[in-house]
Amino acid sequence: MRNVRKRRHRRRLRLYKRSLYLAAASSSALLGLASRACASALPEFLARHAGDALWAALVYLLFRFVFPDHRPLACAIYAVIFSFGIEFSQLYRASWIEGLRSTTLGALVLGRGFLTVDLVRYTAGIAAAWAADLMVLRLPDRKKTENSHKEESR
Repeated sequence: MRNVRKRRHRRRLRLYKRSLYLAAASSSALLGLASRACASALPEFLARHAGDALWAALVYLLFRFVFPDHRPLACAIYAVIFSFGIEFSQLYRASWIEGLRSTTLGALVLGRGFLTVDLVRYTAGIAAAWAADLMVLRLPDRKKTENSHKEESR
């Protein structure tokens, strides 16, 4: 009976984590699209760099959505490898992939041209998402610690 409850709890926790990662990924995607659409209203630094950093954060969050039980660092490494792979694939100029890149979705996912600075932007976006993820994951531990300190002081 206890094992059944544990499995049920793990399943619910995994579903809860996935829903949080999906919400965060959706927010990241919307912010990234908004950063491109409203670039003229943003400071130049954000207009230039935010879209790529948010795209990479989205990649990290999608890895966390797909693999909620993996360690955050592993998902960050997967996201860096994936993002760098996409960027380096932009050096490949076959007609079929250029056809994909000419579409809106293809350009958003595959990009258009290789830029070394994009690698830095991706790394920064993934690092920021990873750090935020670690902070959010530690919140329940902090609450437990604060509650136990309160009970001890009584």
